[in-house]
Amino acid sequence: MSYPGYPPTGYPPFPGYPPAGQESSFPPPGQYPYPSGFPPMGGGAYPAVPSGGFPGAGGYTPGGYPAPGGYPGAPQPGGAPSYPGVPPGQGFGAPPAGAGFSGYPQPPPQSYGGGPPQVPLSGGFPGGQMPSQYPGGQAPYSSQINTESFPSYPVFSPVSLDFSSEPAAMTQGTQGTVRPAANFDAMRDAEILRKAMKGFGTDEQAIVDVVASRSNDQRQKIKAAFKTMYGKDLIKDLKSELSGNMEELVLALFMPTTYYDAWSLRNAMKGAGTQERVLIEILCTRTNQEIQEIVRCYQSEFGRDLEKDIRSDTSGHFERLLVSMCQGNRDENQNVNHQLAQEDAQRLYQAGEGRLGTDESCFNMILATRSFPQLKATMEAYSRMANRDLLSSVGREFSGNVENGLKAILQCALNRPAFFAERLYYSMKGAGTDDSTLVRIVVTRSEIDLVQIKQIFTQMYQKTLSTMIASDTSGDYRKLLLAIVGQ
Repeated sequence: MSYPGYPPTGYPPFPGYPPAGQESSFPPPGQYPYPSGFPPMGGGAYPAVPSGGFPGAGGYTPGGYPAPGGYPGAPQPGGAPSYPGVPPGQGFGAPPAGAGFSGYPQPPPQSYGGGPPQVPLSGGFPGGQMPSQYPGGQAPYSSQINTESFPSYPVFSPVSLDFSSEPAAMTQGTQGTVRPAANFDAMRDAEILRKAMKGFGTDEQAIVDVVASRSNDQRQKIKAAFKTMYGKDLIKDLKSELSGNMEELVLALFMPTTYYDAWSLRNAMKGAGTQERVLIEILCTRTNQEIQEIVRCYQSEFGRDLEKDIRSDTSGHFERLLVSMCQGNRDENQNVNHQLAQEDAQRLYQAGEGRLGTDESCFNMILATRSFPQLKATMEAYSRMANRDLLSSVGREFSGNVENGLKAILQCALNRPAFFAERLYYSMKGAGTDDSTLVRIVVTRSEIDLVQIKQIFTQMYQKTLSTMIASDTSGDYRKLLLAIVGQ
């Protein structure tokens, strides 16, 4: 999977890197010494060497890195540049400096929504924090969740979930399109749904109006109220009244969030074949807290061990990457260590571009353990050092599912909403629609960062998400999707 036109017009400058007025606080040239054999910092251009070819596994050639046409100058005193600009057509794959490129926009350096602007701090994150993560306030599972909600698959039992330990950064800078309804009355909503399904026919519009404007936590309360009031199971009634994509979407909206992720993983590995992209989309993008809850839910609801299922359904380096992901043990410290970023960039170069063959375990170790802000800094350091962006290096060194998994991690480090915007675009591009992916992303991001996903979708594809959904779907399914996504 590669970004559309990646990268046609150059890397966009990372917002706030280095922050205006704070250049002196960023590592000046020479503070982090390059390993021996590197061209010295602070010099002019890199010295040219007569012989072509890349350096071998032993490291850099004494004369420096050969580049047709010459390298751009080394970072100037007073701070490192965003990305080195290379004139087009020089064959190194490194994007020239410039404004943003359509394939992968960067998040703006201010807070989203109506919040006060935040001062960019080290690492280029608004307020010094990762701009696009999961809110810690994701609905804890109500004690009212009954245990017969989903007759066709095991049911999510009520468990005590506490998201209060989520890092503060995970909650900042993003917003969903679905908010908890004010003056919420679960019994009134249950009555509306009952009337919508009673007698001949179904009033789908009434179902859309209720379901699209309630949070996941509120939907769990409606489900409990429905059974209390009518002695019937709301999910069974909905299944009997709906069909096709509309049924899948409504049932997904009524599943508790963690259960839906666990159910999606089980579905991706059940039966013949494995939907590897679903495994990547969930395991490579969730927070530690979310992954640990998914692992527990998977065990309690399906009586299976997630790691064992991954091992039996995948193999090789892709299997190792997913096993690493399902530990839910990534560093979530939001502070960036620039010296470590420099060292990791050097390690990754020596494990890939700087040798014959690839040391896959080095890529796995760094991409599975470092925090997302730290990985973003490593990508910047790598681009300055190797004159090639890390995403394109991964594309050259890996292939297949492990390439897609590693790229998903790096894309989330750069800009998580853009990763999901791209997934949505390709779910609808071309003939046919991948409705399961469309439903899964719209539902799982609706209370987290769908506002930012919509904004970035428009930047990347010059059309709005709602326009593309409207042209690719129909009927009540389209109405409900658009009600969640908003215009």
